Amino acid sequence: LLSLLQKWALLALSACGSLCCLCCLLGLLVAVGLTLGNQGRVLLAPCSIGDIALAPVSRECPFDPTRVYVSPPWAGD
Repeated sequence: LLSLLQKWALLALSACGSLCCLCCLLGLLVAVGLTLGNQGRVLLAPCSIGDIALAPVSRECPFDPTRVYVSPPWAGD
């Protein structure tokens, strides 16, 4: 069985892990809320094309939600 010190250490680590998880969840919820609040316009703001609907297909747009980014196995990291 676990000693009393190990139990307290486990409880402390568990509390820290739960706190970190809650902070990450809060950050994710804020990011999703801000994105939905401005209808994703900030994501496409650097795009130089006038029509937002055509922005993801533009070469100047750094954010393309339709593109799948996959590196070939021979490219290496």
